[in-house]
Amino acid sequence: MSFYRSFLKNQRTTPAALVTAALSGTLGVFAFRRFLTGEAHAEAPRGFCPLQGQEQKQMSGFGRMGWGLTTLKLASVQTVSHNAKRLRFELPENSSLASLPLTYDKGHYIELLVKKYPNGRASSHLHSLRPGDTLSVVGPIRGYSWKPNECPQVNLIAGGAGITPMFQLIQGILNNDEETTKVKLIYGANTEEDLLLKDELAAFEHKFPDRFQAVYAVSNPSAGSLVKQGRITKELLKAELIQGGKIFVCGPPAMEQSLIGNKGLLWGKTGVLQELGFSRRQIYKF
Repeated sequence: MSFYRSFLKNQRTTPAALVTAALSGTLGVFAFRRFLTGEAHAEAPRGFCPLQGQEQKQMSGFGRMGWGLTTLKLASVQTVSHNAKRLRFELPENSSLASLPLTYDKGHYIELLVKKYPNGRASSHLHSLRPGDTLSVVGPIRGYSWKPNECPQVNLIAGGAGITPMFQLIQGILNNDEETTKVKLIYGANTEEDLLLKDELAAFEHKFPDRFQAVYAVSNPSAGSLVKQGRITKELLKAELIQGGKIFVCGPPAMEQSLIGNKGLLWGKTGVLQELGFSRRQIYKF
């Protein structure tokens, strides 16, 4: 899981977005990736339930290639967990996220869910920001967008802060009255405190019991917890994944490599998902 780049375009209507800032690098200027944007090393999804490319408009002042800096002003800060904060930034006038048609909250802003890492300069800097402070970001970058009802069902596998792109996908699918897609989330973390957005996910389960289910796996659950103990294993995935659907993956590099494998001569090493019968064309890594 790498940088998440925010995408801005010349429109006045603005969907809110929630992205993760699990970052490292130069303080003050960060690149955030849009939720369904393929990384340079990620395979473009084809075959099963493909994601469609979407032309991005660029924000005035950005370069011809779509790159440039814009400044966002911090409007509010909310503590989410012992090491995560939710930062709401105001978008510049006449701009909006060139994001998926997934978020239905209205407001001229972008939200960052920032997990603070030990010795992480970027995440520490973001956690130190107060309302009124500003942040420079890079974008926009061409990406993929979800097509409503492209799949009858999707599987989401998230680890730690990797829940954030999954949350936008969940929110967009379930809040779209035209959608019938069923969603299953398998979410792993070290402790229950590290399960971000759990209240929001529970609300979706309550509202859409026939279309959304979340399964949690925690390495160190609290005493008396009803959450499954352990990691996201092959056995857990075999029991929980919906066969035939598309799979989205986002989490720590070791988890992603275990699930997806790595590329090399003749495709390199296969991952757990291939061993369970899923093709690479079914799998999309954020």
